[in-house]
Amino acid sequence: MTSAQEHASVCVGSLQLLYCFTKKVRMTTLSGELYVQQQGESIVMDFPLNKPTPLGLNEFKDIVNAAVGDQPVREVCLCGTTKKLMVRLADTCDRSVLTSLQPDPAVLLRVNTGGRVRGLIVTMIGAPGCQPGYDFYSRNFSPWFGIPEDPVTGSAHTVLAGYWSEKLGKKKMLAYQCSSRGGELELELRDDGRLNIAGQAVTVLQGILTV
Repeated sequence: MTSAQEHASVCVGSLQLLYCFTKKVRMTTLSGELYVQQQGESIVMDFPLNKPTPLGLNEFKDIVNAAVGDQPVREVCLCGTTKKLMVRLADTCDRSVLTSLQPDPAVLLRVNTGGRVRGLIVTMIGAPGCQPGYDFYSRNFSPWFGIPEDPVTGSAHTVLAGYWSEKLGKKKMLAYQCSSRGGELELELRDDGRLNIAGQAVTVLQGILTV
């Protein structure tokens, strides 16, 4: 599922929950059936969990360098299912290092990955001891789909959740995607191997269209 499809699914699902007086919405997408439901003030989406596989730090050296420059990297992983490359910054980096990254989409596209990479996630450990207690931070770049940077990305968190759950020993996490717009996501790994991603949906325009 692309970022545009995710955002459209959240939009359609939240509207149906609000105006069709239903508790759960099922939608058919290119990635299979997707369920959206309301829990309190949050919209909860049901995603598959896509755990990444660790790689050697030099396996995708060119694309890593294009993404983070000379910043220290702790680990590089690839999710074969989503074709997302995940780069974890060293724990010595603070959040400003992540937010200041400016990878050039044209440079990322020029790197030959043999078709194995179609998305780039840069992540770092959060600050759970400080309010609001984010477990990890991330940014998501998708120039392969014409999106230099996606503001808030559910599919990226299907990769991140599996990785950080194992590292932190937690099934419930609070994440923040550090794009210029930014967004907070509540993550819960379920016993059936799937992932609940919860967030807020805001209605910005309401009206009646007569055709």
